[in-house]
Amino acid sequence: MDLEQLRVEIAGGKVDTVVLGFTDMQGRLQGKRLDAGYFLSDVLDHAAEGCNYLLAVDVDMNTVEGYAMSSWSTGYGDFVLRPDLSTLHHIPWHPGSVGLLADLEWLDGSPVVASPRQILRKQADRLAERGWKAYAGTELEFIVYRDSYEDAWNAGYRNLTPANQYNSDYSLLGTARIEPLLRRIRLAMTGAGLTVESAKGECNLGQHEIAFKYDEVTAACDHHVIYKNGAKEIAAQDGVSITFMAKVNEREGNSCHIHLSLRDFSGAPVFADGDGFSTLFEQFLAGQLKYLPELTLMFAPNINSYKRYAEGSFAPTAVAWGRDNRTCALRVVGHGHALRVENRVPGADVNPYLASAAMLVAGLAGIEEELPLEPELVGNAYVSDAPRVPKTLRDARDAFAASALARTAFGDDVVDHYLNAADVELTAFDAVVTDWELRRGFERL
Repeated sequence: MDLEQLRVEIAGGKVDTVVLGFTDMQGRLQGKRLDAGYFLSDVLDHAAEGCNYLLAVDVDMNTVEGYAMSSWSTGYGDFVLRPDLSTLHHIPWHPGSVGLLADLEWLDGSPVVASPRQILRKQADRLAERGWKAYAGTELEFIVYRDSYEDAWNAGYRNLTPANQYNSDYSLLGTARIEPLLRRIRLAMTGAGLTVESAKGECNLGQHEIAFKYDEVTAACDHHVIYKNGAKEIAAQDGVSITFMAKVNEREGNSCHIHLSLRDFSGAPVFADGDGFSTLFEQFLAGQLKYLPELTLMFAPNINSYKRYAEGSFAPTAVAWGRDNRTCALRVVGHGHALRVENRVPGADVNPYLASAAMLVAGLAGIEEELPLEPELVGNAYVSDAPRVPKTLRDARDAFAASALARTAFGDDVVDHYLNAADVELTAFDAVVTDWELRRGFERL
């Protein structure tokens, strides 16, 4: 919807609430619900403000040390939420509500460089200087439980009932079991302006995926966070719960495969040369291979993210590429306009802006360095001698810290900010005695 339509709907009483949000480090939407009249009279021209600690907290919203941009010593001041009217959309699952995303600025108008959306925009601008635009699609998997979020919390997330109790991958019978929920989400996202492609069952118990059509990379990431947040809200309204954790149990994890391609400003494909690969695509893909290990922190930001990387799990362990090969970290699919690289490293806990930015950084580096593309891996990458995806958050954190490319492309402020986020996660986990330790050691050690 556009601003004029919003004015009409507010005047007619159809809209009374404007939800203004931005994406935090963890990929979550944060922000405010605004009175619609107040949005038009004040926020539209003068923006809104929020505490700058929103980009300097852990998953539990605890204030933590180590961030240059926000701390007790600087007083936890505000930054500015500047509405991006191009993201204005209805929120069909909340009566009388519309939403839009914000870009973050400091009070002097300068950008908040650690903001995920700003990080991606910087890389998109680098592409634009070459006359290119990136297009992306993100494929989010999730698991549905019959338990409400409150019941799951009170149960300590144990003994929950999955919506399907057997592998329902592509099963029409299995997806029909929860079609009322899936249909409601699909229709709601269509009403929010997203283009839904399909829904299908997945391998884990209660696991499903709703796919959306690709879009310009920033818009695709915007749609990703709107959908992810909205799906959880709709599930809560229906008394069930959805999780996008990377790995909930010992079965298959929740992935977020990211498909990426480049076009020039006329719409012509950059990756394709007839039915084959352009030299630029070969260099772009070679850059993904070379720099994936040191940029993995942007694809897998949490302790739990690394539990996905298990052999034979459809989550990658080998840094290799192959044509339509789901055992590789990088799967090449399509031809012509549809030729693209699918990065299979991210889980559903990924921040899409950071992951997409990292793919652009790696690809541009490959082009600038004119890297040759190694032969494709044919066969089972799990048993190959290809380099491996980092196995732990600590490994990925150290590789990111040592990456000259990361500091050159993202800047020291961004690198140090997200290194601190990894350190916070590692420190919190290292302090916890897990259920696994108790079960193994309470009596027998």
